Amino acid sequence: MELDHVFVMCDVGAPEAAALHALGLREGSSNAHPGQGTACRRFFFGNAYLELMWVANADQAQAPAAAPTRFWDRWSQRRRGASPFGLVLRGGPNAADTVPAWPTWTYRPAWLSKEQSIEFARDTRLEEPEIIALPFLRERVGAGVEPVDHDFLLTDITAVRCGLGDAARLSPALRSLQDLGIVTFESAREPTLRLGFAGGDEGKTMDLWPTLPLVLEW
Repeated sequence: MELDHVFVMCDVGAPEAAALHALGLREGSSNAHPGQGTACRRFFFGNAYLELMWVANADQAQAPAAAPTRFWDRWSQRRRGASPFGLVLRGGPNAADTVPAWPTWTYRPAWLSKEQSIEFARDTRLEEPEIIALPFLRERVGAGVEPVDHDFLLTDITAVRCGLGDAARLSPALRSLQDLGIVTFESAREPTLRLGFAGGDEGKTMDLWPTLPLVLEW
């Protein structure tokens, strides 16, 4: 499996996107998830994208069908200890790598076809990022369509570092992701997501705190 996108829980409408606009990033298409109660704004790169997500319909997000996703819990508690992040993986071109190497439960929202499913990692703590697999997805959504020509060189996401309160006590899914080299977890006083981009040899860093718990490195 390979990284498809990361999400950060934001205020309604994701006004935090203005901080990315100010950096010179071009925004791509937005999206909504009928029946799930969430919506998002998206910024695309060569191999993955950044999703700013929020709960748009609290009733739907807390209904029996969507509640197990914990999107409502993660969004409503994002300033009270819950990690605001999610790491979403796709199956990629190699069919042998489409099955997650960690225990999952299956989620089939109405907006997916009957043959498709979303696999959520089991036994992750709310203080950890959500781990989600999309086994049916082979390439980045919107590849060749969404804008990736930002005002400065941010190409492929090649490194993801996630800060959380106790990096020494990881759930099985997080340990697997770290062993696969998809993400590195480190102890931090506040949840932080660091995205490193291809090359990374310019030695530049942009810290978006406190608007977003996000650091871009290239």
